[in-house]
Amino acid sequence: MPTTKSTMKRLNHCHNIADLRAVARKRLPRAIFDYIDGGAEDEVSLRANMHDFNRWQLVPEILTDVEQINLATRVLGEAVSMPLVLSPTGMTRTFHPLGERAVAPAAADAGIIYSLSSMSSVSIEEIGALTNAPKWFQIYVWRDRGIVRDFIARARSAGFKALCLTVDVQIAGNRERDLYNGLTVPPKLNAKMLLDMMRYPGWCFNMLRHEPLQAANVVGKAAQVGEGVSTVLAYVSAQFDRSVTWADAEWMIQEWNGPFAIKGILSVQDALRAVEAGATGIIVSNHGGRQLDSVPSPIELLPEIVEAVGDRAEVIIDGGVRRGTDIIKALALGATACMAGRPYLYGLAAGGQAGVERALSLLQEELRRDMILLGVSDIAQLNRSHLRALHGATG
Repeated sequence: MPTTKSTMKRLNHCHNIADLRAVARKRLPRAIFDYIDGGAEDEVSLRANMHDFNRWQLVPEILTDVEQINLATRVLGEAVSMPLVLSPTGMTRTFHPLGERAVAPAAADAGIIYSLSSMSSVSIEEIGALTNAPKWFQIYVWRDRGIVRDFIARARSAGFKALCLTVDVQIAGNRERDLYNGLTVPPKLNAKMLLDMMRYPGWCFNMLRHEPLQAANVVGKAAQVGEGVSTVLAYVSAQFDRSVTWADAEWMIQEWNGPFAIKGILSVQDALRAVEAGATGIIVSNHGGRQLDSVPSPIELLPEIVEAVGDRAEVIIDGGVRRGTDIIKALALGATACMAGRPYLYGLAAGGQAGVERALSLLQEELRRDMILLGVSDIAQLNRSHLRALHGATG
């Protein structure tokens, strides 16, 4: 899908992630936008993920040489242009017909890592072949361990560099916006949703003229449970294993035998257990506030987890990043990198691959500018001396 002049004009008027969010809101049916934007129950954790960055103030250095700024680093062994990883998001073609086909090239062009979801709407093999850039594959522990082995083998064969185990989806969170909107994934039309979608003919037209939405990595299982995406997704939901223990994580780490991150850690105790199990990456995450509500924000927990883990594993935070200053604060508190999902989804909905590129360029431009104003020339130099804790901040 070529990028039109009107799309570029729209994107060029977006000067921050909030602007991209506003455009996405105008272009998506309400139920679809709320699926990106919403969280669980009262959305306490969703709001805290962003607001808790404001508990830290930046402390600039003055009269330093910032003619050259280095944002490059390494994340789980891979060289990246900036300390940002694109979080795995399921059924991404719901928001734009290209979905993951737009996100992966945008990440590659930006020189950063993209983590593909098990529940992607484009297959492991297609995304693996789409770019030569480093990519991670996100996985769950399924009841059928044969699926896990199959996913690991497919990800390895497709050239994915690391495995990312998500551990906080024993059951879907209580996302009440979706309940009020009557949203299912993929969307099923009811009277309320039909009226809503009729107000967005562009989105409807794009969805209708492309191939049907499907859970691409598990669609082959349809033969076992009946045809149709909704049936496959019901099968997937039934496969989420609530009996998972640390022994399962250890087994997967050994099976993969490479860089391995555990995503969904919210305590020092679990961070230490992940290290003991052999994880090389700790992703401090509350699933974007979409699972258990009233849990701490990742930035709130980051200092104590970094202190406990030390140099035994890289610590990455996932959730709430909307500005370059957010990334700076996380790195100053000891994170290796940040992950972000909603920012690039807003861009995707606003303008396809060009929208994702706009989201990434905005964050990179902010990060570079903020480093100059902070008086620090290399992100490796960021530390606690560059932060001042406001009342209520921990660490």
